[in-house]
This record gives sequence, structure tokens and C-alpha cells, in this order.
Amino acid sequence: MVAGGASETGGVKPMVIAGRMVRERERLIGMSPEERAWRKQWLKDQELHHGPRKVPALELELNNPIKRFYRAPLDKVCNVLEPVLGFQRAYTVRFWTGKALLALTGIYAGAYYFKYNQNDWTRKGGWRVIHSRKQCVPGDEGYPKVSDRSAPSDYAARGFNESPLKA
Repeated sequence: MVAGGASETGGVKPMVIAGRMVRERERLIGMSPEERAWRKQWLKDQELHHGPRKVPALELELNNPIKRFYRAPLDKVCNVLEPVLGFQRAYTVRFWTGKALLALTGIYAGAYYFKYNQNDWTRKGGWRVIHSRKQCVPGDEGYPKVSDRSAPSDYAARGFNESPLKA
């Protein structure tokens, strides 16, 4: 019994499709040729198909037009590779090619952003990249080097000291 008083079949009586031949004792009593044929067909029907099946109508139902549009190029590549590599390997190539292209796009977008949107004295926004002070240990020339900034105006300059306007 299912919790809450509801039945597993939703109030409909369950139907057994295996018939009486599902039990070994019934089969040992004896079966007619019709029952043998039915049992043989029933056992054959229980075998599952190995491997994925593509149902075009189901693909259209599950994938909206936008998804079908952006998947189309790699689907074409998969369809070309499928006769050569087989479905599973072609799909694996398609899957990892898409992931690699997404990663490469992210890397290029990040590099572009960091290159052309630096936080310097000309703008308020952008990523601010702060470099650590160079290490100076005992025995090095200039030890103890406290700071590489010579004047108070060097602090928080954000690149203004290298500007041609500061002449």
C-alpha cells in the first residue's frame, strides 16, 4: 500500500500480461502449441534493443527551434562522422568539440576583456589588476627595499605617471 491511501495503479486494476505461464509450475503442467508460441513471442518481446534509437518526431518535440538552430552545425559534423566512426564515437567527438569551443570562446572573451577594459586613470570601471611587490631578501642589492614608490604621488596613480599628459 502506498502512503496516503492512494494505490500504485491509481484505482485501476492491474493487468498481468504474462498470463499463467509466468509461473514455472504452470509451464511444467503442460503447454499447448499455441501457448508455446505465445510464450516464445512473449520472451522475445522482453528483449531490449541495445543502443540508442533516434526518433525524429521525438527530437522535434524535445528540442525547441532555438536549440535546434545552435545545435545544427555540430549535428551535421556528427552525421558526417557517424558512418566512419559509429554513432557513439561520432557523438563523443560532437560533444567534446562543443565543450572545447565553449571553453575557447570563454578564454578569448576573458583575454579581450582584460586587455581592453583595464582599470586605469582614464576610466572608473574595469578589472583592477594589482601586481605584488618584488621580493627583496637579505643579501640582495638594495636590501631592505621597503617600497618601489619614490613619492607620495606614486600611490594610487593607476598608470597616470606613464601618461604623455603628465609632462
